[in-house]
Amino acid sequence: MIDEKMRSKSIGPLLRPVKPLSPRMVLFVLVYVLSLSVFFLTVSEAVCNLQDRDSLLWFSGNVSSPLSPLHWNSSTDCCSWEGISCDDSPENRVTSVLLPSRGLSGNLPSSVLDLRRLSRLDLSHNRLSGPLPPDFLSALDQLLVLDLSYNSFKGELPLQQSFGNGSNRIFPIQTVDLSSNLLEGQILDGSVFLEGAFNLTSFNVSNNSFTGPNPSFMCTTSPQLTKLDFSYNDFSGDLSQELGRCSRLSVLRAGFNNLSGEIPKEIYKLPELEQLVLPVNRLSGKIDEGITRLTKLTLLELYFNDLEGEIPKDIGKLSKLRILQLHINNLTGFIPVSLANCTNLVKLNLRVNKLGGNLSAIDFSQFQSLSILDLGNNTFTGEFPSTVYSCKTMTAMRFAGNKLTGQISPQVLELESLLFFTFSDNQMTNLTGALRILQGCKKLSTLIMAKNFYDETVPSDKDFLDSDGFPSLQIFGIGGCRLKGEIPAWLIKLQRVEVMDLSMNRLVGSIPGWLGTLPDLFYLDLSDNLLTGELPKELFQLRALMSQKAYDATERNYLELPVFVKPNNVTTNQQYNQLSSLPPTIYIRRNNLTGSIPVEVGQLKVLHILELLGNNFSGSIPDELSNLTNLERLDLSNNNLSGRIPWSLTGLHFMSYFNVANNTLSGPIPTGSQFDTFPKAYFEGNPLLCGGVLLTSCTPTQPSTTKIAGKGKINRRLVLGLVIGLFFGVSLILVMLALLVLSKRRVNPGDSENAELEINSNGSYSEVPQGSEKDISLVLLFGNSRYEVKDLTIFELLKATDNFSQANIIGCGGFGLVYKATLDNGTKLAVKKLTGDYGMMEKEFKAEVEVLSRAKHENLVALQEYGQAWVATLRGDVYSFGVVMLELLTGKRPMEVFRPKMSRELVAWVHTMKRDGKPEEVFDKLLRESGYEEEMLRVLDIACMCVNQNPMKRPNIQQVVDWLKNIEAGKTNQNNREEPEEEEET
Repeated sequence: MIDEKMRSKSIGPLLRPVKPLSPRMVLFVLVYVLSLSVFFLTVSEAVCNLQDRDSLLWFSGNVSSPLSPLHWNSSTDCCSWEGISCDDSPENRVTSVLLPSRGLSGNLPSSVLDLRRLSRLDLSHNRLSGPLPPDFLSALDQLLVLDLSYNSFKGELPLQQSFGNGSNRIFPIQTVDLSSNLLEGQILDGSVFLEGAFNLTSFNVSNNSFTGPNPSFMCTTSPQLTKLDFSYNDFSGDLSQELGRCSRLSVLRAGFNNLSGEIPKEIYKLPELEQLVLPVNRLSGKIDEGITRLTKLTLLELYFNDLEGEIPKDIGKLSKLRILQLHINNLTGFIPVSLANCTNLVKLNLRVNKLGGNLSAIDFSQFQSLSILDLGNNTFTGEFPSTVYSCKTMTAMRFAGNKLTGQISPQVLELESLLFFTFSDNQMTNLTGALRILQGCKKLSTLIMAKNFYDETVPSDKDFLDSDGFPSLQIFGIGGCRLKGEIPAWLIKLQRVEVMDLSMNRLVGSIPGWLGTLPDLFYLDLSDNLLTGELPKELFQLRALMSQKAYDATERNYLELPVFVKPNNVTTNQQYNQLSSLPPTIYIRRNNLTGSIPVEVGQLKVLHILELLGNNFSGSIPDELSNLTNLERLDLSNNNLSGRIPWSLTGLHFMSYFNVANNTLSGPIPTGSQFDTFPKAYFEGNPLLCGGVLLTSCTPTQPSTTKIAGKGKINRRLVLGLVIGLFFGVSLILVMLALLVLSKRRVNPGDSENAELEINSNGSYSEVPQGSEKDISLVLLFGNSRYEVKDLTIFELLKATDNFSQANIIGCGGFGLVYKATLDNGTKLAVKKLTGDYGMMEKEFKAEVEVLSRAKHENLVALQEYGQAWVATLRGDVYSFGVVMLELLTGKRPMEVFRPKMSRELVAWVHTMKRDGKPEEVFDKLLRESGYEEEMLRVLDIACMCVNQNPMKRPNIQQVVDWLKNIEAGKTNQNNREEPEEEEET
């Protein structure tokens, strides 16, 4: 009892009487429990469609991303995979694949066509390649957004033609972006996809290699278009009037094609148009006044066409314009006064036209947003427009190549953001005042004042320039002004200057040695002055030219406007958009300098161009010049140099120009390497030079008879015996050589269509007299036995090469020149004419080729089919071009034995870096962070295709050219085009 009581006391308080549940409450509980069970059952079974999952797994198996692989696992729901979204239907079909900028490489498999509910596909900014799957566009008939831009897809667009069957299929597609690929072929009207893309609003196929008629027909099939971009292709023909049907079009880009004809007036009726971009075509006619109806226009680019007539006088109605670029046309007349109403202008470029009138009539003070102004190379007159100084946001302005007068006003100091200022080739005066004012522009980095201030005296006092004058100046050009005086001492204060042009003046005195102390100077032009004295040794201590590391460390930014340089040896201007594009150069041509060329010149290992012609230098050519391994041009002509041409200069493998004409040089001209390609004119005017391209003998002068007589009386019988013995001995040797030649006399000319076989000939064969035997033949080393063998005589060879004419030289090697030979039957051969002793040369040549063809060594590059099959092929040339592209991108040589083992061979190293997902790291540091990473990656991809180990997988050279022509987008390609009819600036 005690236990029961205790138990009842302990649990009694926990017991409560339970009321029975009402029927309604029971029903509620049952429904709630059932709902939970259904919910958990639904969650557990909510997996993506198995067909879609398999399609995605197949896709992932065709692509790779070493940096960050796709972690798609078949054991997890594919709807939860990265970049994948599914719909809410019971089938859980995949609707979105969004994987932009994931570093994906590989092909797009046809399995993607099984994603039947796919509405968004974004694989942009990757490295995908290969053709698009057949029927790709029409099979995915639920797509709303397709973005494959910035890849390397190639081939034609898979557009199934309807063949006039009137397909009634409607596609919901709204956005198509295939820009920046390698696609080609034509985009023709009548395809099933384009005829059914009624709801299409954006179509972008820019920066590819499409050809044929331009796709302006799309405004008929897709009247809802708001953006149409087919720029940077090879489309041709006229722009169609059908463009007027796109009443909602806001962006029309068709620049950098081959379009012709006039701009259709129907374009001017598009009320929503904001961007009209048609540059770099062959458009002609006038700019119609109807363009002023496009009141929403913010961007108008019609430059580099054949447009003529006047700028529409009411262009000021386009008050929303921010960028107006009409340069490089044939526009005439004046700048309309109404242009001042375009107060939102940020960039105005009217350069290289035939515009004229007084610039003071334009009120530039209205352009308070104007940043870049280029009115160069027209015929504007009057004084320099003072209202320009009211444009407070101005960063760059060019007035070069006009007829402006007056002086630079102190008001220019109000342009606190000014970086670039050039007014060369005008009629400005007061150089001293201009320099005193402009030195206060603290941000000014480019100042070109050439061809002004004629016959004035340049201020030379060192204290003329303030200690903080021109603190940011990098480019300083004041050439062609006929300035008097000496090289100004205040130039030493320009510690950031990199490019200096003082040419075509009347400067006297000596070249100051302190020029060699300017730390960043790498381009110096002192040509065409009256300078005297010797070259100072200190000049060859320019830090930026002595060390590649120092040169790379100099600050060389992109220029706000391009700079045009017209060297005396070039007929057209060269355009430079950034400082790093200018070659490291020293021009000191046509002065009155004397003395010898200092041996210290060999310290400038970064130098590309050295021209000292037209002076009075004497002494020998320094052997130290052979240290300039980057040298491309060396001109020492028209001096008084003597001695021999150093043979060590043959080691300058990049030198494409070498001129020593009109000196007093003597001895043999070096042979081999590039020296065998330089024309005769580059050595003329040196009577004592011999050999090489001069084709004169270098036989030593015979001793005089008086010296022989001084030796005493000679036994005539002994001399006669020696002569007869020598004659028979030489004859015996010649007979043996002839027998040897005849034993190997058969020559394989190869296939006239596909093969170019190398023939080795003795250099003396070109002098075989016409009366010699007609059956003299040559020997082919490493011939190809699959072609029919034919006898080839030396006379046939002489005829085929036009007596080894220089016009037929196609290359050179260590053993001699290579000539193009065309036989009577049309067969083409590559003939190598050996220099030196033939017997020894044959053995060395054969042994070297055999060793290099078979050797496997870490410091040897295998010979990628010519060295092994002895057939020169176009695909081999493509490989070579690919290596050159890799050199440009990386700044490295093809083989660098001093580097670690895995990075010695350039091609293998680049392939390794790409395979490891680090392609960005192969670029030269000067190219990094330039804003053109996407374009550089595409160039890298093209280069890697060119150096594919399998020759059959390499593109042909035409494809490479087409891809490179269309690789740059927008501003880059625009600025890098060479522009005609520019006046010299620096």
